[in-house]
Amino acid sequence: MIRRSSRLLSSLVAATTALFLVAACGADEEPPKRNDKIAGADTDTSSSPSPTAATAEDAARPEIDLPSDLTYTFEWSRTGDAAKDAVLNDGQQFVKAVDMAIAEQNPLHQAYRFYSEGEAAAGSQKFIQEFVDYKDRITGTKRFYDAKVQVNDDGTAGLVYCEDQNKAYNKSLRTGKTAVTPESDGGYVLYNTRLRLNDRGVWVTERLTSQRGSTVCRP
Repeated sequence: MIRRSSRLLSSLVAATTALFLVAACGADEEPPKRNDKIAGADTDTSSSPSPTAATAEDAARPEIDLPSDLTYTFEWSRTGDAAKDAVLNDGQQFVKAVDMAIAEQNPLHQAYRFYSEGEAAAGSQKFIQEFVDYKDRITGTKRFYDAKVQVNDDGTAGLVYCEDQNKAYNKSLRTGKTAVTPESDGGYVLYNTRLRLNDRGVWVTERLTSQRGSTVCRP
């Protein structure tokens, strides 16, 4: 189950044996491993990709409100391709929404369910529940980088990206204490996701796998 160490709890890993790798990413094709940290997002320090979802849906998108002590960097520049930029945007919103559900201790939060379906949604619910059970949330700083996108003709897409979790930690909601740990290679995580464009014009994450300590993501 959960590794109750000073590192973050398990990464969002859907119950699947397949990795959804973008063809040209050069990622290591290994099964997902149980992790102690997660993806999350909030304020960007770089340009945010612009969505291509229907404008009528923009107003319906959930508002993301995260704790002020949780900061993020998304080094995901716009590609100039409308579809790819929309995938990047909605993939980013998904990880934001998961962090918000953790902060609000709500495993059925509407925000992450707006941006996910199927295995990814089910895996997210179980993952968030772990934080609820232990009365923990995430604090610190997380960095996302080296995103690669492939959009397919059938309305699906692959998104692969790295996360540096070395400055993100568990924070106890019971005591208010933060469990700070030293940096390690295990703090670099490679994520492989599969998304689908739904009838609302939103790229929803359907499946997600991760690889901790990936040589692809280490500096």
